[in-house]
Amino acid sequence: MAFSTKEFESRSEEVVRWLEREFSGIRTGRATPALLDLVQVESYGARVPIVQVGSVSVEDPRTLRVSIWDANGIKSVEKAIKEADLGVSVVADGSGLRVIFPELTGERRIQLLKIAKAKHEEARVSLRGVRDDVMKEIEALLREKEMSEDEKVGAKEAIQKKVDFFNGKFDELLSLKEKEVAQ
Repeated sequence: MAFSTKEFESRSEEVVRWLEREFSGIRTGRATPALLDLVQVESYGARVPIVQVGSVSVEDPRTLRVSIWDANGIKSVEKAIKEADLGVSVVADGSGLRVIFPELTGERRIQLLKIAKAKHEEARVSLRGVRDDVMKEIEALLREKEMSEDEKVGAKEAIQKKVDFFNGKFDELLSLKEKEVAQ
């Protein structure tokens, strides 16, 4: 019986997507709408992403414009952005909100790099957890005589190659974020 790595790959891709979302939330020198993707707004009794109550666009390199579709929701969106603790100032005007990002200081850049490295390590730990689950599954198949010793060795080698591949992806994402923060 040939061991399939499909489940491992799909769970690993989830970890990659998680890391990409986390990195998109780490603010750099430029304002991008993705920085507000993780902000949850109280709207009609439910918590929803900000993009479900309005549109987010770039006004200038350090300012985002949040246009709220329902004028009654401006206060709740403003509150949600402030509670997200992104280190930004929020100004309400007649047609929505302006989210202003301050210039990054050298100290803040160092903090952002530490956060990015911590998220990178969390992703690596998650991947190890996925690998360990699959390795236990392989051992169980061997015990149940559904897999030979040679197949076990081949399966473990295949999984390790995939682990190395995904760790490489994590390293690439971290490198891109480090360059982005340094600008």
